[in-house]
Amino acid sequence: MDVGLKRELEEKVRAGERLTREDGVALYESDDLAWLGGLAHEVRTRKNGDVVHFNVNRHLNMTNVCTASCAYCSFQRKPGEKDAYTMRIEEAVKLAKAMEGENLTELHIVNGLHPNLPWRYYPRSLRELKAALPNVSLKAFTATEIHHFETISGLTASEILDELIDAGLESLTGGGAEIFDWEVRQHIVDHRTHWEDWSRIHRLAHEKGLKTPATMLYGHIEEPRHRVDHVLRLRELQDETNGFQVFIPLRYQHDFVDMKDGKVRNRLQARTTMATGAEALKTFAVSRLLFDNVPHVKVFWVMHGVQTAQLALQHGADDMDGSVVEYKITHDADNYGTPNKLTREDLLDLIRDAGFRPVERNTRYEIIREYDGPDPALRESPQPMRV
Repeated sequence: MDVGLKRELEEKVRAGERLTREDGVALYESDDLAWLGGLAHEVRTRKNGDVVHFNVNRHLNMTNVCTASCAYCSFQRKPGEKDAYTMRIEEAVKLAKAMEGENLTELHIVNGLHPNLPWRYYPRSLRELKAALPNVSLKAFTATEIHHFETISGLTASEILDELIDAGLESLTGGGAEIFDWEVRQHIVDHRTHWEDWSRIHRLAHEKGLKTPATMLYGHIEEPRHRVDHVLRLRELQDETNGFQVFIPLRYQHDFVDMKDGKVRNRLQARTTMATGAEALKTFAVSRLLFDNVPHVKVFWVMHGVQTAQLALQHGADDMDGSVVEYKITHDADNYGTPNKLTREDLLDLIRDAGFRPVERNTRYEIIREYDGPDPALRESPQPMRV
């Protein structure tokens, strides 16, 4: 990138001027990660100061049986396969109850698109989970699942959301987004929920007062221009609804673990390499710079590794997600040592070690507790990049 274009982009960002599609592509083409990260860090600091948010959450996947066979997914199983499972609601409640310690504030629920479970299973499961865990927020179901519920119930998405909200739903999850551009999507997704329905369902959720996350699965067969397109679609919807609280870039994973039955379900990995740490940091930085109307950018440490997650906090991210114990959807621990669990104390240490001040939040980004940052009296005390 030439000096003139760099200066032009800097001036736009510092003036609060919205970046264009062409600007986004140019940012991805830059090989000056320090400059790019510094610019994103300016925006992140302007929005969130020296704070890094986190929450205490757990993931619950009640079934891995799924009608879809998405090219990147190792989680799904077909009925009758060896590792296929579906929990009874009582079993799911018992498991969730066992996760309640450490002042749990959020239960994150995503499932396969089960061909035979009745619609009533889903609102009933939320009701019983909420009764068992009244102080825990239920963040449940992707837009893809809501679209599936329309098919199996005969109800509209609006009616479905009303019933789920009445049962205790406080937020949708951000999944099912992958990459929206059809040029890529047709090769990676094997369900019928694409941009039109994904955006329709999140728009409805926002109209009903829900705040939701948005995600992007990157680092597979897409190109930077597809990532830019993805963010700009979401940015336009955010202009309309102001319902997205956080944007979460998710790094595509190869299947390192889930081959017990000899099947490699991830059909992309033979022709892809996972995004490098530098590519991940660039994606966080460009996303933060483009997505000017969303308050938070989250690094999901499970999919990036702890060290890359800490660095992402210097490249636009301001949220470290939560103290996940088990995450079945993707696998990454074998190749770079990511733990299965981080406690509240682990997260506090990681955030301070990166030079930031930890703040515990709930699902709606309301502050639960603020903690001290790094000790400034220590000579080796880390500090975030200067702005």
